[in-house]
Amino acid sequence: MNLREAIASARTSGPAHDPGGNCVFEFYFPHTDAVFAGHFPNRPILPGVFQLEMSRLAAEWALQRRLSIREVSKAKFQRPILPDETVRLVLKLTETGGSWQARAGFSVNGRPAGETLLRLCSNYC
Repeated sequence: MNLREAIASARTSGPAHDPGGNCVFEFYFPHTDAVFAGHFPNRPILPGVFQLEMSRLAAEWALQRRLSIREVSKAKFQRPILPDETVRLVLKLTETGGSWQARAGFSVNGRPAGETLLRLCSNYC
């Protein structure tokens, strides 16, 4: 299973829209998911690259088009995401000059877990 397929199978809801116009998604990675194998032994956590890719894929699902990452402006990991936790992703999309800015906030049980800010484009950048 590749990264895209692993994230797609972990998605439990979304896109839904909150009152602020953001897109909301939820993901669940069970402790049996291969993503945790070796990351890290005896202390499994979701790799940070998954949060970046979750942001990009959420934008693709919200906009219903393929997107490529042009720039990672911010990647802040505030707490580890552990197996069997439900991850909430709140995505704000802004179109600017032919590309998209995707700001994603991650939380677990209402507590911040991370945030990303990506510049995305529809064609290969």
